[in-house]
Amino acid sequence: MNPKETKILFVDDNEDILLAAKLLLKPHCGTINLEKNPNNLYELLKNESYDVIFLDMNYSKDITSGHEGFFWLSEILKMDPTAVVILVTAFGDVEKAVKAIKEGATDFVLKPWQNEKFLATFFSALRLRESRLELENLRMQHNQLNKDIDKNFFDMIGTSPSIQKVFNTIAKVAETDANVLILGENGTGKELAARALHRQSLRKDKAFISVDMGSLSNTLFESELFGHVKGSFTNAIEDKPGRFEIASGGTLFLDEIGNIPIELQAKLLAVLQNRQVTRVGSNKPKQIDIRLICATNMPIYQMVEDKKFRQDLLYRINTVEIHLPPLRERKEDIPLLAEHFLSVFRKKYSKPELLFHETTLRMFENCPWFGNIRELQHSIERAVIMCEGEILLPSEFFLQSSSKNISEAESSKLDEVERQTIKKVLAKNNGNISQAAKELGLTRASLYRRMEKYGF
Repeated sequence: MNPKETKILFVDDNEDILLAAKLLLKPHCGTINLEKNPNNLYELLKNESYDVIFLDMNYSKDITSGHEGFFWLSEILKMDPTAVVILVTAFGDVEKAVKAIKEGATDFVLKPWQNEKFLATFFSALRLRESRLELENLRMQHNQLNKDIDKNFFDMIGTSPSIQKVFNTIAKVAETDANVLILGENGTGKELAARALHRQSLRKDKAFISVDMGSLSNTLFESELFGHVKGSFTNAIEDKPGRFEIASGGTLFLDEIGNIPIELQAKLLAVLQNRQVTRVGSNKPKQIDIRLICATNMPIYQMVEDKKFRQDLLYRINTVEIHLPPLRERKEDIPLLAEHFLSVFRKKYSKPELLFHETTLRMFENCPWFGNIRELQHSIERAVIMCEGEILLPSEFFLQSSSKNISEAESSKLDEVERQTIKKVLAKNNGNISQAAKELGLTRASLYRRMEKYGF
């Protein structure tokens, strides 16, 4: 913080004190406001934020007790909890100083003051103010980041019996601290389910820490999860808490837990059993308090039989299991999900007029979606980006995993649906290419390409 850009408020009913303070502080701050009447503090703090407030403890109603100063200290901190307040009095003693600090004052100076000591107190207060503002800014960024993240995971969408069963399980388990294991194919929404559990839990106001276990190398496993102390290994230039410590008080989500090598599983089990971690290079265990949620797309029970996953670790992490169904087993949810993603991407790419043609939604329902919800989401985003018109036809979509598994008959059927749609719209508009293209949500060039494709 540049002292020349700071704003200072000095409140005292003695004009000589105010003048002396102004002369001393003026070379070291940007703006200094002087106020004789503390009753004006409400209006001053309503319209301005001050970096340091000097507050006299005694006014005309109360010459020596300091009660007025304590009252106004309390009022200031109600209006601005980050305020840095230095109390000033000619009748100070240790007892009052201690009471002032306990009630929220930053420091305490006596009149008459020594200029060097007064300025040292002032500069120290500025540093504290800067730290408080940085902390408040980080807190707001953290809260906003969590809100932004949760927007992407706010609602698990679906009305099918299989997904409703998942919702019911989450509702029953969320408010407990039971360990949960989420099973499902890639792209089925395992992190959505984990965040839903956290958001409905008693820990919802604490951290949700997600760790992709598949991305951790054997050498980084302990350091990332349990932390390390400075000098414990090459490049350990400072102490670093692990994910377990960071998540303490909240929820720890270990994604793809099936990827942990068998030789490291015992270390994870020990932490879960003892509820404490020891940083790499330290011998001092730290207590942890977490709600554990794990997930995997691997056949975890078969892995136990094959001695690739510890049975005791599996028992530890799966007090409750949640099975997420693949998208092909909840086809009635596909139109809801598709419309949801279209709404998101219309806004993201500023294409508010985009709509699905009914044949597109029928195509979606007939696709196997081996990439599940993630494949549906990415397919819609790509189509929105590339679409030249206002209607999303089946031909706008390149369904990589799905197209490999659609038979030639099914593919021909989709082409025939599009051909008939174009034929009908052309007839309706008496062959007017411009009108037909507009109704179909295509450019003239796109419609010409399709007409050529279908031999019109």
